[in-house]
Amino acid sequence: MTMPGTSKIVVGIAGHMGSGKTSVAHLFESELGFQYLRYSQVLAEWFETDPTDKDRLQSVGSEVMAGEGQIELNRRLIARIDRSKDVVIDGLRHPTDYESLYGEFNGHFFLVFVDAPPDVRFQRLAGRFSSYERFLQSDTRAVESHIDSLRPLATVVVTGMNEADDNRNFITELVRDFRKKVVK
Repeated sequence: MTMPGTSKIVVGIAGHMGSGKTSVAHLFESELGFQYLRYSQVLAEWFETDPTDKDRLQSVGSEVMAGEGQIELNRRLIARIDRSKDVVIDGLRHPTDYESLYGEFNGHFFLVFVDAPPDVRFQRLAGRFSSYERFLQSDTRAVESHIDSLRPLATVVVTGMNEADDNRNFITELVRDFRKKVVK
């Protein structure tokens, strides 16, 4: 189901861990009032897993991707969307995520791919990993393996976010551009 007759938009945020996708998604929420949803939160609730246990979430996510679970995960996430609001969805990791959201919202869906080099991502996540090798092990797990396939599907690729004021201005301009593209 689309959002006919409205300029409400759904923005998906994809990128590797530590790229800054959650920071970008929270800007949509805090600065522009978007409803914030996160794939990992839906996954954690579905499997009754602690949402802060990233290793467990990666394992559960790999199991979901290995079967037909990715479609069900998307069904559960889409069911939470308040269609009277703009929405930002953090953590797309698989082409099925894109296909589900694009199929549901057509011209109201836009994908932002957030990119950062591995060394920058490791620095951002240094408290989570004891070494760069551990970071790379986690970064190459099956659940992370489809992320780069989303880059060519992105409406925009964001690299190296700047100062907070610049980020706010950038997000505001991005939303303005998305609204111009909405298929009514």
